[in-house]
Amino acid sequence: MKNEKTETEWFENEDFWLNYGPIMFDGQQWAQAAGIAKSVMNLARLSEGNSVLDVCCGPGRISVELALLGLNVTGVDITQPFLDAASETAQDEGVQIEFINKDMRVFSSRKKFDAAVNIYNSFGYCDRISDDIKILKKVNAALKKGGTFVLECISRETAVKYFTEGEWFERAGMTVLTEFKVQGAWEGLVSKWILIGKDGKRIEHEFVQRLYSAAELRDILCKECGFSSAQVFGGFCGEPYDQNAKTMVIVAKK
Repeated sequence: MKNEKTETEWFENEDFWLNYGPIMFDGQQWAQAAGIAKSVMNLARLSEGNSVLDVCCGPGRISVELALLGLNVTGVDITQPFLDAASETAQDEGVQIEFINKDMRVFSSRKKFDAAVNIYNSFGYCDRISDDIKILKKVNAALKKGGTFVLECISRETAVKYFTEGEWFERAGMTVLTEFKVQGAWEGLVSKWILIGKDGKRIEHEFVQRLYSAAELRDILCKECGFSSAQVFGGFCGEPYDQNAKTMVIVAKK
C-alpha cells in the first residue's frame, strides 16, 4: 500500500503565516530584496530571459525582483495567501510571474529551469530529514542539465556563532518576544515567537529548524540529490565561508 502523508506540519497552517508574515517579512526585508536578487543572478550566472524557479517563494519578495531583472520567474509555495499577495505585488510592478500553490515535497514540473533559488532561511523545517532530501531532489529534477541552485539558510556554524537566548522588539504594530534554545547536539534550533498586540492579545508559536553544517549539506546535495558540484559561500557576494561568514549560501550545479 502506498504510504500517504497524514500529519500536518506547522508550516502548512495558513493562520500561522497570516499572523507571523508581517513580522518576518517587514520593510527591511523588502528593502534588501533588490540587492539580493542581483547577487543571486550573478552567483548563478544568469542572463535576461533565463528561467528561474523560486522555491518556497512566500509573498514574492525575491520573485518580483528577479522578474524586474528580466528573468522568467515561477514561484512555488504551500501558502495560498502569500501567493495571492505575491501576485498583487507582481501586478503592481508590471511583471508577469507564474505562482504555483504546491508543497515542494511533491512538486513536479514539465518545464525545466536554468536556475532555482531558495532564499531567506526557508529550508530545514520538515520533521524528517528524508523530507528535506525530497525537496532537494525535486529542485534538482526541475533544473536543466547544467542548471544552478542557490540555497541560503542558517547553518550549524552560523547558528553557534550568532546564538542568542532571546530578544524583544516592536514590529508591525506588535511587541515581539523571541526565545531560542538548542535541540540535541546542535541538531536543531528551537524558536519560540510571542506576539503581543496593543490590545494585549497574545499569540505564541514554537518551531524547530534542523541545523546542517555547511559540509554536511554540501555533501547531501552532491551524494544524495544528484548535483554534480556545490560551493559554499559566506554571503551573497561570494565571500569565503569562514569565521567571518554572515550566512551560508550554497551554489550547486546539476
